[in-house]
Amino acid sequence: MIDIGAKEIVRRTAVASGFIELKSGTLEAIKKGEVKKGDVLSTARAAGIMAAKHTPDTIPFCHIIALEHADAKFSIEDDGIKCTCEVSARYKTGVEMEALNCVSASLLTIWDMVKYLEKDSKGQYPSTRISTIMVDIKEKTPLNGEDNGSR
Repeated sequence: MIDIGAKEIVRRTAVASGFIELKSGTLEAIKKGEVKKGDVLSTARAAGIMAAKHTPDTIPFCHIIALEHADAKFSIEDDGIKCTCEVSARYKTGVEMEALNCVSASLLTIWDMVKYLEKDSKGQYPSTRISTIMVDIKEKTPLNGEDNGSR
C-alpha cells in the first residue's frame, strides 16, 4: 500500500454513478414489485453499501477506511436505472474506490435479480448493459477544529 502516514485527516466525500440498460418489461416488473427474487432496489442498495464497506477485500492495496456514510439511490428512467452512490469518511485518503464499488455491486445485483427477464430465447442478454460508471464528485474538506480521530 501507499504510505499515507504523513497525510492530514480531512473529510472526504465521493459520489459515483452508473447505469444499467434494461427492457421496458423488466422496468415495469421492478416498479410493480413483481420480480421473483424480491425488492430489486432495496436489495441493490444493501449490496452497494456492503460493497463500499468491503472495498479493501476486493481491490488490492486499497486502504481500510472507517466509512462514516454510504448510500445508494436509484432513478428509474425510460431505458434503465441510474444508480448514484455517496460515501464519506474522515481519513487520510479518498473514498472514490468505495463509491465506485458501491455503484458496481448495486448494478450487478440489479442484473442478477432480473436476468431471467432480460434473457432472449437463446439465453443471451442482447440489450442489457452496464455503462458510464464514473466518479461524479470528489471532495476534501478541512476539519477546522472538528474531531479528526487522531487522539
